[in-house]
Amino acid sequence: MQPNIIQLLPDHLANQIAAGEVIQRPASTVKELLENAIDAGASQVHLIIADAGKALVQVIDNGKGMNPTDARMAFERHATSKIRTIDDLFTINTMGFRGEALASIAAVAEVEIKTKTADETLGTHLLIAHSKVTSQQPVATPTGTSIAMKNLFFNVPARRNFLKSNTTELRFIIDEFTRIALANPTIQLKLTNNNQLVYNIDAVNLKQRITQLLGNHYNNKLVTVNEQTDYLNITGYVGKPETAKKTRGDQYIFVNNRFIKSHYLNHAISYAYDEMLQKDSYPAYFINLQLNPEHIDINVHPTKQEIKFTDEKLVYAFVKSAVKHALAQFSISPALDFSLNATIQQMPAVTQPSTASTQNKVYNSPLYQTFTQSNQAHKIEHSGNLKSWQSFYNNNNENTPTTQAVENVTAPTLLQATTLQPEQVHQLNNSYIAIEQPDGFVLVQQQYAHQRVIYHRLTTTTAALATQQSLFPETLQLTPPDAILLTELLPHFNYLGYQIQPFGNNTFVLQGTPAAALVSQSQSEIEIILEHYKNQSSSYKLPPLQKLSLTLCWQQSIKLGIALSKKEMLALLTDWYNTPNNHTSPFGKKILANLTADYLKKLFS
Repeated sequence: MQPNIIQLLPDHLANQIAAGEVIQRPASTVKELLENAIDAGASQVHLIIADAGKALVQVIDNGKGMNPTDARMAFERHATSKIRTIDDLFTINTMGFRGEALASIAAVAEVEIKTKTADETLGTHLLIAHSKVTSQQPVATPTGTSIAMKNLFFNVPARRNFLKSNTTELRFIIDEFTRIALANPTIQLKLTNNNQLVYNIDAVNLKQRITQLLGNHYNNKLVTVNEQTDYLNITGYVGKPETAKKTRGDQYIFVNNRFIKSHYLNHAISYAYDEMLQKDSYPAYFINLQLNPEHIDINVHPTKQEIKFTDEKLVYAFVKSAVKHALAQFSISPALDFSLNATIQQMPAVTQPSTASTQNKVYNSPLYQTFTQSNQAHKIEHSGNLKSWQSFYNNNNENTPTTQAVENVTAPTLLQATTLQPEQVHQLNNSYIAIEQPDGFVLVQQQYAHQRVIYHRLTTTTAALATQQSLFPETLQLTPPDAILLTELLPHFNYLGYQIQPFGNNTFVLQGTPAAALVSQSQSEIEIILEHYKNQSSSYKLPPLQKLSLTLCWQQSIKLGIALSKKEMLALLTDWYNTPNNHTSPFGKKILANLTADYLKKLFS
């Protein structure tokens, strides 16, 4: 008889598997512990970090605390104070509810907890390791809870090896801290990292909280969103168009005060800004949706950052409408001016009354019929006979090359690129360089071509690039997350031609910039570089120097719409032609299109 091969997992192993879903890095524990503190009714929360959370993540709150039995039960799997029946799963209004977070933390870290309720004289002190309570005793402690997670993944070294650098992990922690702080502006929050105070923010309103966390430049650049409906309420702020960035930066959506990620709602908000932003610009927004928990499912992902709505189309429409209405109320979105000036008011059409004959003339006109009859708005009457033009178009439409045909044309050899003459190159729309060839034309997208040239130069240099010293060094005052990122990237910035020195308290001094850079380098430009780096980091699994080079080639390249002289076009083409992999940009964009004589003949045949 075949022996039994299916067995129940030991508790400690099952807890470690569960921890793999919930606790991915120190920032995961920060999220869970901060949410528990908020659920406990805390008005003051202090987050303490050491070694980017690898050595210590501690949260101290003044919430309601736990009695000895609850303190011990909280670390059992599936133990929760939030759910009693199956119906409770569909009416969840709290943050932590899965009943696995603390058990998962205890499975991969050493945990120490001190907690006390208001009606107790002494609190409870617990020490936990390997999912087991190793010590429990009474302790004098303030009302509330202090929970410390030490030595994350001490018993799973393979998991610990997958953690990033301290500065990267700290940025993840600050991201979670920022989301919690924005969702709960009425709670006083403090963040200390390696005994240095990073944030100490008082209980304020949402607008003040935004400026506390993200900078005073938002102070007069936010528009209030406030829409109340029977289905949901939408509150918060959106940034004025001038706050838009070239990368997705300060975009926060909350549902019942819980941060979520939703490409669907991102699109709804961006759509509300239609025709108000430049291409590839992204607005800032801080939106909170309040609706009945029965209309959402927040248990579709272990981190609870992805949710489902029972009626996504309705929510999409409400959000888009609310943002559009907010922008219009503050005279930001385009509006028609129906006021009449004095000249118009004196015209006969305004001053003279309408007669029966003039009314009949209007009612019987083809234009009036066009716009008053159902589904007739497209049938505008023409005085001329367009049948011949229509038949010409229909007969030739089948032979017109498609866009796909242009995409699939073969790339030219450009054998004579190094000997081009000025009369052979022309700039189209200040964006494309047309090169005359024996068999047609080659179009080169100037920005992508220049990106390829810059990226090749930055990634193949064997020595630090030349620096242009600044006559007047500039002081850079950055937000804590940007200061941490810049600190991490300082060696790479300096290698690529910058001279930046830390000055303490999130401040740096810009003493020199790359000598070859076309773009002036100031605080705003450094912030743009950091923002782009953050947003493209997840897309490109490359070493920091290469990722920074990608950002710099994007920032320093000649943009579309910039006029170039013949000399500048020839210089760019020569550099581009002598660069490897020159058919695509560093971001995979097509650089050139070959318009051969055969293609042009087919286009006009």
